[in-house]
Amino acid sequence: MVRRTREREVQHSEDQVAPVEPATAVPDTGDADRTAKRAVTVFPLLVLGAGALGMLLPSAFAEGRTAVPYLLGVVMFCMGLTMTAEDFQGVVKRPWAVALGLVAHYVIMPGLGWAIAELLDLPPALAVGVILVGCTPSGTASNVVTFLARGDVALSMSVATVSTLIAPLVTPYLVLLLAGHMLDVEAGPMVVDILKTVLVPVVAGLLVRRLAAALVRRCLPALPWLSAGTVAVIVLIVVAASASALKDAAAIVLLAVVLHNAFGLALGYGAARLARLDPAASRAMAFEVGMQNSGLAASLAATYFTPLTALPAAVFSVWHNLSGAVVAAWMNRRSPQAG
Repeated sequence: MVRRTREREVQHSEDQVAPVEPATAVPDTGDADRTAKRAVTVFPLLVLGAGALGMLLPSAFAEGRTAVPYLLGVVMFCMGLTMTAEDFQGVVKRPWAVALGLVAHYVIMPGLGWAIAELLDLPPALAVGVILVGCTPSGTASNVVTFLARGDVALSMSVATVSTLIAPLVTPYLVLLLAGHMLDVEAGPMVVDILKTVLVPVVAGLLVRRLAAALVRRCLPALPWLSAGTVAVIVLIVVAASASALKDAAAIVLLAVVLHNAFGLALGYGAARLARLDPAASRAMAFEVGMQNSGLAASLAATYFTPLTALPAAVFSVWHNLSGAVVAAWMNRRSPQAG
């Protein structure tokens, strides 16, 4: 597989980042790096602050649970606005690599979620929450972290795009398969909800970009921060709705999330290397497997289960961005292109 040049990689990520990197045009690699690093630093801190506020003032925000699906729709609409035709061309150009990413993502993370829930003997509500996180598509920050790690951004975007588009057909039935014996899982209604809150907004964003490309390009710098703020509000509501339970379950939830994310990153990278993908593609695969759309998991948990079930998603939203930034920095230093 021919590695893209660094200049091509920067140009692609400027135009194509998912909703956590400010998509400002940058004249050189150094500015792009600084922009991306600022985003992956500020975003988890923003989410962490929102969670703390939810803990301090739960009664003020707990009733906002019904707004969570609509807030997720805003995030996914912004994601659709950042997509271009190149994300889909990548599927045609490298179908084997994209297929490997999809299989790895939807096998490794759901399987890890189930295994960790069993290993830690989590109560059903938390176990389903961990499994639900594992069954969602790639995280919206994965391509930014791939960029920081000097990974294959084009492959990252292709896997993230397709994993999101097939989520309505995959996520509900994986949750039913792995967690149906723990709590009642309404797979059919869940399919409809994912279509409404994920697929429809993403397609709408794609259409708007197609019809008003010049206007969308002018708005791109604001979109990542709008998405980041919206995810923070989702975490605020989720934490507020289960603040009392979080005090008792915080340690075990954090342990489950750290294990889930760490093994996901490691196994994603390992699967790519076993398949003989090059180092840049392997770095992309690590983040596409190990980082999840925790906003979708929180929305589904709040709608179909209990506030406690949404806690793993809220914690994952903070943790995977922090760990992703750290791992990306480490990979960046080890890359032959670094320096």
